[in-house]
Amino acid sequence: MSFNLDNITRESVKELTPYSSARDEYVSDGSDMVFLDANENPFENGVNRYPDPQQRSLKSVLAQQKGIEKDNILLGNGSDEVLDLLFRAFCEPKIDNIITLPPTYGIYKVLSSINDIENREVLLTDEFQPDINAILKGTNSNSKLLFICSPNNPTGNSISINNIEKLLNEFKGLVIIDEAYIDFSAQKSWVSKISKYKNLVIAQTLSKAYGMAGVRLGICIASKEIISVLNKLKPPYNVNELTQNRALERVLNVKKVKSEVTQILSERKRMVKAFSEVSFIAKIFSSEANFVLVQVDDAALRYRQLLDKGIVVRNRSTQPLCKNTLRFTIGTALENDRLLEVLKTLK
Repeated sequence: MSFNLDNITRESVKELTPYSSARDEYVSDGSDMVFLDANENPFENGVNRYPDPQQRSLKSVLAQQKGIEKDNILLGNGSDEVLDLLFRAFCEPKIDNIITLPPTYGIYKVLSSINDIENREVLLTDEFQPDINAILKGTNSNSKLLFICSPNNPTGNSISINNIEKLLNEFKGLVIIDEAYIDFSAQKSWVSKISKYKNLVIAQTLSKAYGMAGVRLGICIASKEIISVLNKLKPPYNVNELTQNRALERVLNVKKVKSEVTQILSERKRMVKAFSEVSFIAKIFSSEANFVLVQVDDAALRYRQLLDKGIVVRNRSTQPLCKNTLRFTIGTALENDRLLEVLKTLK
């Protein structure tokens, strides 16, 4: 399929002249300079200067680790900001639409409402895979974004490579693959495919495997052309200095991150085995994420019982295809031991 980014970019965005901040106009080369250009407080306290609006140091490390160029990356205040920018860049309010595949991450639907964009929902199959024919049948010339969460939240499974390839080849808008949980999956990231598929956008995060949910750092990876459009819209200092410094420190500690991921995967395997011995758990869904979705006899009852015992889980029963399901995040070994002891006591 031939893809032309210009055809799906909003006219107002094409004509937009982005705000140019002081730190866009002059980038320090490390020289001892006197900065009198940005109306900053001159008294040094570590955060009196504006942060790098392009997060160059952090992007350099991420680009090297992922085998891409810095120009293929946009960083945001969490993945939610990154996703919102996609709506604002490519979807005309009251005219365009997006495609989502429930059960899936709820923010896509929320953002469609905030931006006044129609959300066309196409349920996953009983195997939690995309219904390709139904998706393509439900699209029209105003379908601009297709959201695929893989591994999927709340189900935990990865979307098959063949299904994603079909959608990349046949959907005429942008295909956004949300890889928040990719570090826990045996399936490889789609990052290596951005040069092959011009309509591919990948969203990642430091909140899960990197353990940095509190700093709010989201990653968008796409062609340089797509990133360039998004850069026109992003706030000038959307990622603060504290976040940039803490995130850089964390992504450089590759050994520590890998160790924690390995522990989570080991605990996930242990918990799946233990769940199989719990009488009221009827089904355990296969997971490639840092959580496990299970079907129980009465999700509302079991949720309340666990809460009474000091265990907070997520009841996902309101989601399509998820009747009487609870989602268990994989905790530390001690936290998981506590959960298992509580499960044994429930009647």
